Amino acid sequence: MATNQGGGGGGGGFFSSIASSFSSFKNQVNGLLGYEGLEVINPEGGTEDAEVEAQRGRWKQEERDSYWRSMQKYVGADITSMVTLPVLIFEPMTMLQKMAELMEYSHLLELADECEDPYMRLVYTASWFISVYYALQRTWKPFNPILGETYEMVNHCGITFIAEQVSHHPPISAAHAENEHFVYDITSKVKTKFLGNSLDVYPLGRTRLKLKKDGVILELVPPPTKVWRVAEAPADDKFQYTHFANKVNSFTTAPKKLLPSDSRLRPDRYALEMADLSKAGSEKSILEEKQRAEKKIRESKGEDFVPKWFDQTDQVTSTPWGELEIYEYNGKYSEHRVAADSSGTVEEVNITTTEFNPWQFGNGNVN
Repeated sequence: MATNQGGGGGGGGFFSSIASSFSSFKNQVNGLLGYEGLEVINPEGGTEDAEVEAQRGRWKQEERDSYWRSMQKYVGADITSMVTLPVLIFEPMTMLQKMAELMEYSHLLELADECEDPYMRLVYTASWFISVYYALQRTWKPFNPILGETYEMVNHCGITFIAEQVSHHPPISAAHAENEHFVYDITSKVKTKFLGNSLDVYPLGRTRLKLKKDGVILELVPPPTKVWRVAEAPADDKFQYTHFANKVNSFTTAPKKLLPSDSRLRPDRYALEMADLSKAGSEKSILEEKQRAEKKIRESKGEDFVPKWFDQTDQVTSTPWGELEIYEYNGKYSEHRVAADSSGTVEEVNITTTEFNPWQFGNGNVN
């Protein structure tokens, strides 16, 4: 079902659908624990015994037992940002990048913007919302973003995409995407409850989509309508990534003068992508320690963290699972992007030449 909002938009949108992903993820937690009778989800459909999943090399019996002993104390708690999960259940992508995957079928929004029929316009936009379900079948957990971390994307349908981790406690992400046809904004927060052999996830999010031609703002509850064809996926991809998901992780979609806070540059993410779980785990711990050190330095100075590209508003949106503080895009990234794109110099930015630094804009110096 889709509804047309004359002046404001809201609803779960992307993060209502991401609940589907974490519902599958909790089955991966079951597989991690490895006890008899528990099931894991097969991304190809159906279920299989957890031992089969273990034989794929993602974890060993002694690792499962060790992690279970360390996680027992968190039963019943919200573990969104207080527990360190093992990297062997992760995929080499952060939640900010996961948010960008919704852009894969953004050509549907171009069709909606050009469409004169208001009903077909809603069909196109609703279909765009549900298109992300294909990506959410993956059961690996994305990395939690570091406070101040960003993700930028260009070179896809004329879109400029920016996401930023704007709060750590509670963990809140904000994103903005725009091209000549639409403007998309989202604020998201996720609450969890660890139940021992499962993980319940409560997605809190507000999305807003504006079609530029008529200035229409839409709130969508996706219907069971399909007017797009799923793109062909690579065969035997280790993380069940689509071709677009691989683009999201690559530097081919990175703009000139990529911000050093970009998710692609995270050393733990890159190590996992290179199948080095030991290095991924150690790099993840180092980043988490740096984040704690930055917070300690900042608090010792009596300073609050201030996001660069999004501003906190006075708006609070109620959801079935709690209240959500709203952040709005402040337009500064567009100015930054114009200046960077007009620069005559082209600086090569990649994992080997640029150090990941989400504290680049004057927050506590932890390097």
